[in-house]
Amino acid sequence: MQPILLLLLIFLLSATLTIIFKFLFPKLGGNLYTKIREGTPRAVGLAPFLVLLIFFPPPGNYLIAIIGVFAFLDDAIGRKKIKPLPFELGQLSRGIGMLLVMIIGYFFFGPVSILIALMIQPLNIADMQPGTACSTIIIMSSIITFFLYSATGNPYSFALVVLAACLGYAPLDYMGKIMMGEVGNHSFGVALGILYAIWGINISNSYNWGAGGTFLVVLLLMIITSIIIALLRWNNLRSFLEGELKLENPYFGDLLMDVLTGGGLGDLIRKLTLKKREIKIENTIGKHLGLRRLFYNPYATPDKSK
Repeated sequence: MQPILLLLLIFLLSATLTIIFKFLFPKLGGNLYTKIREGTPRAVGLAPFLVLLIFFPPPGNYLIAIIGVFAFLDDAIGRKKIKPLPFELGQLSRGIGMLLVMIIGYFFFGPVSILIALMIQPLNIADMQPGTACSTIIIMSSIITFFLYSATGNPYSFALVVLAACLGYAPLDYMGKIMMGEVGNHSFGVALGILYAIWGINISNSYNWGAGGTFLVVLLLMIITSIIIALLRWNNLRSFLEGELKLENPYFGDLLMDVLTGGGLGDLIRKLTLKKREIKIENTIGKHLGLRRLFYNPYATPDKSK
């Protein structure tokens, strides 16, 4: 099949499945339908996940399959606690998926598989605002398409598969009619991570940078992705940090750190490492770097001396 026809097929299939799940999930109910915005189907990201599973070439689709399955379990199960363990069943499912992506991905991509799995975090935070995750995916997949075209001369790359799948899904997300859910943002996060790894390996081979060079290239792209998300979610993140976390006058570093380390998994790690401790950052440089958000522990024991 001609590449342009293949991309059109990917777009149409993603759009069609998105519409099907949009109407199906409210009928199924349960955790696949949330009361947010007067009723919104969630986990509609199952549509682009299935498309990526079919059209993204191996070994990348293996990793997308792993994280997508475990993430959809999280969507379907919801926020159920595991007694007496300090985390939810969904968090456990996603955590297992991330570990498997790191371990299995290592055999194909080396140490950078760690960053591929960690790309889940920024996309998860982006998905909390309609259209933000889609905008991020469109921007970054377009950039990688250009990079790969510049390096190889081939205008058709794996990045276009991700872009076409996202464009088919995106319109209803921008309107706030659907939510990606964990299955969508996790799958796209890993897909972007794989694209970054492909570009990183390509440029590292050109300059003989080795695995360390690949790791740094992907880390830089991950930070750029997080900066884009922080900018797109600027107002909402500031309101959240001030209203919920009581961080007065949040710096951009706080917003960026929330994208990189916020959310349920980030707070779970803080709970396990900091326990009841509270670490306050008063240094101006530390505030600019986002250390207040990094060390914010929602489970800390309040200081009763004040």
